[in-house]
Amino acid sequence: MEPSLWIKRFSSLVESGGKVLDVACGGGRHGRLFLQQGHSVVFIDKNIEKLHDLAQHERADIREMDLEDGKIWPFESRAYDAIIVTNYLYRPHLNAMVGSLKEGGILLYETFAVGNEQFGRPRSPDFLLQAGELLELVQGRLQVVAYEHGIDGEKVVQRLCAVHSAAPEMLNPVLA
Repeated sequence: MEPSLWIKRFSSLVESGGKVLDVACGGGRHGRLFLQQGHSVVFIDKNIEKLHDLAQHERADIREMDLEDGKIWPFESRAYDAIIVTNYLYRPHLNAMVGSLKEGGILLYETFAVGNEQFGRPRSPDFLLQAGELLELVQGRLQVVAYEHGIDGEKVVQRLCAVHSAAPEMLNPVLA
């Protein structure tokens, strides 16, 4: 699968050669994009079968892990230049996830929102963001670069790009 247009759009904001965390990465389509751009990527998923081709890649760190096992967020504070999350929601880790961003780090989040149940799965409110939920998560903590919530084809999504204490000059690549 091709990387999400949302993730591609804002990938240039990530510091050159930065460390990226791809949460619930699946086949790694987003982490692979960042590897191609010269970043180091930590791929995390409970099933890593689709990542075997990256096992010997020097900048790929593949970790098989169930993030929903009830344990605390397993990643260090202020360690990542970017955290990428698509089509995944586990609320108990959201606050700690934001805390894992370095100064200038980018959070790129895109997942299903309330209203998606009319189109298909997921339908459970446990896996659907409430209106403005990502904005509330980062309020007072990160600077919002872009946010969307609405129908995209046959799904309802919420998308966020936010920067940890971004300086205005960091935003120029998006506006160019």
